[in-house]
Amino acid sequence: MALDADLLIDRRRLKRRLVLWRVAALLAALALGLGALAEFTDLRRTDYVARITVEGVIAGDADLWEALDRVADDGRARALIVRIDSPGGSVTGGETLYRRLSAVGRKKPVVAVLDSLATSAGYMAALAAERIFAQQSTVTGSIGVVMQTADVTGLLAKLGISAEAIKSRPLKGVPSPLEPLSPAAREATQAVVLDMFDMFVELVAERRRLGRERALALADGRIFTGRQAVANGLVDEIGDETEARAWLKSRHDLDPSLPARDVTPEDFTRRWAERLPAGLGKVLFSERLRLDGLVSLWHPGFD
Repeated sequence: MALDADLLIDRRRLKRRLVLWRVAALLAALALGLGALAEFTDLRRTDYVARITVEGVIAGDADLWEALDRVADDGRARALIVRIDSPGGSVTGGETLYRRLSAVGRKKPVVAVLDSLATSAGYMAALAAERIFAQQSTVTGSIGVVMQTADVTGLLAKLGISAEAIKSRPLKGVPSPLEPLSPAAREATQAVVLDMFDMFVELVAERRRLGRERALALADGRIFTGRQAVANGLVDEIGDETEARAWLKSRHDLDPSLPARDVTPEDFTRRWAERLPAGLGKVLFSERLRLDGLVSLWHPGFD
């Protein structure tokens, strides 16, 4: 009986200790949570410099557009730094990003910082900035538009396969890999590409204060290093975020000690849940293969 009593006492002691440890852990977690909340709330109440990073292939991104709209409307966001590390993407994606950044720029300073790669639609987006910085080794430029197709009719014929298309008009559904490109189809497709290219050149000429002829000479599809881009007027100066903050101080009197806050969508969980299939697609396929239609993209072997 005495042994049973001792065991009962020990079990009660262990339970009390376990409860105390659980309470202590809960209080610690609560303290950490309150501390983080206080820091977050304090940051929300102070002025700051917003920062957004544009990475990978540029396409439609409703969450990103909404985040930029919030920055534009947030009086605490004194400026926006856009870090770009992208080979480009769809023409529409680059144009939309340019317009959204321009909308922010009408309310507060926007500065672009080009990282390793900022070409084609990536450079188009940077044109919205009031000031563009690049590293000496940044690859930029590749100003242009491309639409690619393939003619696989010869291969299909060898396999004994013929393709048929019932179309309302001859130019419907061209270019198509299932039929040779006719002179009329080539002319119509070229006209679309050149029209989009003309829009790109106009942006470069206007935003970089270059004459059209000068902009056109730089828009032959070539890439530039950061040093070459500065020499040709496509980039303002060599530097990174440190130089960007210094310029914001000298040009707009913004204190360099203002905290920088990364711009993220409000519903972080929903954003990544929705992008999971796209993320898996990046593992299986090249991103550029998932772009349909007109693209403004630089990649060795693609241009």
